[in-house]
Amino acid sequence: MGTWTRPVRRALDRMVDAELRERYAALGVDLNAYGYDRWGASRDDQLRSLALLRWFHRTYFRVEAHGLEHVPDTGRALLIGNHSGQLAYDGMLVGSALFLDKDPPRMARAMIERFFIQTPIVGTMMTRMGQLTGIQENAERLLTEEEAAVLVFPEGARGGGRVWAERYRVLGFSQGFLRLAMRTGTPVVPFAFIGGEEMCPSFSRGEPLAKLLGMPYVPLVPWGLPLPAPVKVHIHFGAPMRFEGTGDEEDEAVLPEVRRVEHAVSELIELGLARRRGVFG
Repeated sequence: MGTWTRPVRRALDRMVDAELRERYAALGVDLNAYGYDRWGASRDDQLRSLALLRWFHRTYFRVEAHGLEHVPDTGRALLIGNHSGQLAYDGMLVGSALFLDKDPPRMARAMIERFFIQTPIVGTMMTRMGQLTGIQENAERLLTEEEAAVLVFPEGARGGGRVWAERYRVLGFSQGFLRLAMRTGTPVVPFAFIGGEEMCPSFSRGEPLAKLLGMPYVPLVPWGLPLPAPVKVHIHFGAPMRFEGTGDEEDEAVLPEVRRVEHAVSELIELGLARRRGVFG
């Protein structure tokens, strides 16, 4: 990080308190002498980002997490849900819910679109905060070598850049996560993220401009920039789902199981929408 970030880092350091340090220590992250883990994540940068994220979690979005008891306290887990929010706001808030609201706290390792990891500055920041490029090899190593909780959005960029007409519809999951769950014997914890469609509603993916810029999409929101509105966020976690197999089965054997997970997420979305009192309340 450049010298221009020093005032920001100092300000965030002042926001890091005993609560954050105690919860981070409870994660049991294996760090080297310089405060980095094997993946390049920095303890200090993670604490700074968590300090800022705590304000968004508790004050700006007023996140309520339901069913956290379904997320295993220890051991590997794949967190699978609907994608929304345009700029990974959903992934950040799922991660903050596991860290701030779950006892004991857990760290969610998110699989990030390759475009963001390869973007200068942004990619470095995401790595320092503990997120990895969303490829099978990274996810499998996290699950098998570290018994991690791995966050995956199987809708991919299409889900992240969904438009208003597609709100709260599951747009189709890829098979990769299901084959990974089978191959590693990992339970799938479905979840629904409620609020992402309203915090940053997009009416177009801006595909011509996105193609010109080499981006997966360019969200066109009513107020111009994809900055989120202060909607109230609800996250509903469902019971873990287990799948037998080697992960090398034919598509005909895997696709019905993928549809089962899609259906579980859709049911949680319907539950969340039915229970919320309003977009901002």
